[in-house]
Amino acid sequence: MTTQFDNIYHGLSPEAGKLRIAVSGMAWRGEDSQQTIAIPQDEMKWAQWIRVARNYQLRIGLGNKDKKNADRKRETFDGFARDDHDRLAQLLKQHFSIVLETKEASVKGWNWGMTDFQGQDLVFLVSNKTAFELPLAKVANSNIAGRTEVSLEYPVAAQVDKKASRHGPDELTEIRFYVPGTHTKEARGSEEGSQNSEDEGEEISAAQAFHDVIKEKAEIGQVTGDIILSFEEVLVLTPRGRYDVDMFRDFLRLRGKTYDYKILYTTIAKLFLLPKDDMHVLFILGLSTPIRQGQTRYQYLVMQFSRDEESTAELNMPEEEVEKYDRLKKSYDEPTFEVVSGVFRALSGRKIIGAGSFQSRDGHPALKANLKAVQGDLFLLEKYIFFVSKTPTLIDLSDIHQIVFSRLGAGVGATAARTFDLKIVTKSGPEFTFTSINKEEHEVTEEYLKEKKVKVKNEMMEGELIMGVDDDDDEMQSVVSDGEEAPKPRTGGLDDDEDSEEGEHYFA
Repeated sequence: MTTQFDNIYHGLSPEAGKLRIAVSGMAWRGEDSQQTIAIPQDEMKWAQWIRVARNYQLRIGLGNKDKKNADRKRETFDGFARDDHDRLAQLLKQHFSIVLETKEASVKGWNWGMTDFQGQDLVFLVSNKTAFELPLAKVANSNIAGRTEVSLEYPVAAQVDKKASRHGPDELTEIRFYVPGTHTKEARGSEEGSQNSEDEGEEISAAQAFHDVIKEKAEIGQVTGDIILSFEEVLVLTPRGRYDVDMFRDFLRLRGKTYDYKILYTTIAKLFLLPKDDMHVLFILGLSTPIRQGQTRYQYLVMQFSRDEESTAELNMPEEEVEKYDRLKKSYDEPTFEVVSGVFRALSGRKIIGAGSFQSRDGHPALKANLKAVQGDLFLLEKYIFFVSKTPTLIDLSDIHQIVFSRLGAGVGATAARTFDLKIVTKSGPEFTFTSINKEEHEVTEEYLKEKKVKVKNEMMEGELIMGVDDDDDEMQSVVSDGEEAPKPRTGGLDDDEDSEEGEHYFA
């Protein structure tokens, strides 16, 4: 005899299905995908009943009930009504000789309590009752924010249809725990019975101990697959620091002294390879899901490489696997930036966007400019205008409504006479005003915009446009022309050590 329950959800799936229970075991089948989850009778060891967001949940333990500290692997089914409890308890007792244990949930609403690691779940307890549970297997990153706070970050599910996502469910992306106090590490002597004082436990903050357990349980920063290639001590300008970059088949790992990041290749939206100057090259990853450091989000990873640095590397991948990727090589003996960009291009499946045909009066593909108080390089690319600084901003040419050339204003000194402003008005609404651009770049910039068929409005006086630079004022040259500091004070830049960001990121 088979008993069926309708509108039941398996695990965290949003799909409803049917759960059937018989003498031989139980099975769930999704209504749309027809996916089937079957649990034979001899694999069921324990059962629990608990109130959850989707009514009541049935948990079936698949671990070894004879072991006290057994791995608590389980299957969960949501959507049961309160009245289903007695019927379920009778079926489990009759068919599988299992007692349905009722697990109470805390409804006090307190945000302070205790944590407990149960198998692959982090359980938050209030008065010894479960307030909520977090699946550690789905944790993307964990960081220590200060000495007493630990943050857990969860990846945002990729949304193919952005319009449909407006009506989608809410998702947990980050949660923080305040963990005060200290913790003493257990001593690990090399020989049993050692009494040396050196073997006594080291005292660390409780937040650090909690963070270490999270990393261990969630396998953050550890090898969860075969590393294809590693790059050590890569200089990352945004977010600033030196990181080891480990390349896996489906994701990359950034390992720094303080922060670790796991980035799926599917979240890489764009790749840029741009020259910073005659000595350095920038390799930039544009992410659809930004990474975080505290309250700061980074939608772009800006790496810097020396043109002269070369690398010899061999991929930890069979030859037949290498052939499956476009333009991926088994071994490399090239400049480091070419090796890194080539491997990223192959594994992510994204094309690399280069500098394009634009050249400034000095032959560079970018203009020196300021956006608010941040100095950076304004790249005029084939399809984008990309301002690269510690707060990168990307503007799609197709989203530009109008570009306005203007002065800072009359009578503000020699600096204003040698520079101009470039205001970009977008169709989507935001406006960006780039200031302190060398006046000698006006002609090539306007020519580029006309070639791209961008609407241009000129608010600069015609006489000012043809006014040359006074030879007697060479010492007052703009920072745009020679890279030296201008009389007008500026803050920010790629080489600053500040972690704070101003403004917003706009991503095409």
